[in-house]
Amino acid sequence: MAAGVRQVSIKDERTRMGLGSFKALGAAYAIAQDAQRAQAGDWATALTERVYVTASAGNHGLSVAAGARIFGAQAVIYLAKSVPEAFAERLTQTGARVVRAGDTYEQSMQAAADAADANGWQLLSDSSWAGYTEWPGAVMEGYLQMGAEISAQLTEAPDYILLQAGVGGMAAALAAHFRAEWGDAPVIAVVEPEAAPALIESIRAGRLTDTAGPVSQMGRLDCKTPSMIALEGLARDADLFLTITEEEAAAGVASLAPFGFETTPSGGAGLAALLSGAPGCDAETSVLAVLSEGPEDV
Repeated sequence: MAAGVRQVSIKDERTRMGLGSFKALGAAYAIAQDAQRAQAGDWATALTERVYVTASAGNHGLSVAAGARIFGAQAVIYLAKSVPEAFAERLTQTGARVVRAGDTYEQSMQAAADAADANGWQLLSDSSWAGYTEWPGAVMEGYLQMGAEISAQLTEAPDYILLQAGVGGMAAALAAHFRAEWGDAPVIAVVEPEAAPALIESIRAGRLTDTAGPVSQMGRLDCKTPSMIALEGLARDADLFLTITEEEAAAGVASLAPFGFETTPSGGAGLAALLSGAPGCDAETSVLAVLSEGPEDV
């Protein structure tokens, strides 16, 4: 896995809470906050009247389903047609009701929002837009646990941090944490699929921008519209916005596997960007990257 740098530190999120990705920290945390506000005597039935609905490319939905089950609520997860059936099956096994709607994440999110309005359900998205920020803000707050663990485990700040992004929630949460912890010193680079450059195009335009492109094999990153609050944070905290091709992502996954880092093109996108030649990295650079999910067949 030669990358031409001095050191690579990998935050491995593939077994987080038995759900297979960093997303376990987000929605379940937001639901736990809701349970605390309910002030029920029994945690297992604190939210029996609640139904949480969201759209997901897979992992966020698992976190919603797990959080709902813990506190006695129900979860309804909308999936685009492009989401692998393996994720639908895992969601069902976690107790969620799965609904297929739309060809893209954005279309499935609109369907989830419509269902929330029609049925009086709580929309729990990991993205945000004008008038909808409280719940995705709580999801991003949950991701800060990753940052706290990284800060505790590293003895010094890395020179370069690679953060893959879909709507941008994880990248924005971690970038904010690292700026608070380490200041301006580390270069923070955000990595997106070439097919879904929502953040980089929004930064170029100076405003939130919808993008278009083919379906990416980096399915959890294949988001054509960024989260509003994530974009605002990354406009402040990130130094670089990079895109990688489908071929670069696939090559990265293939390079990681022999070292025991089996993942998906989404989970290894940050490391794939490093392996394909992230600008500003050289033999003296120490790098931090996140292995954000396990392989789909696990």
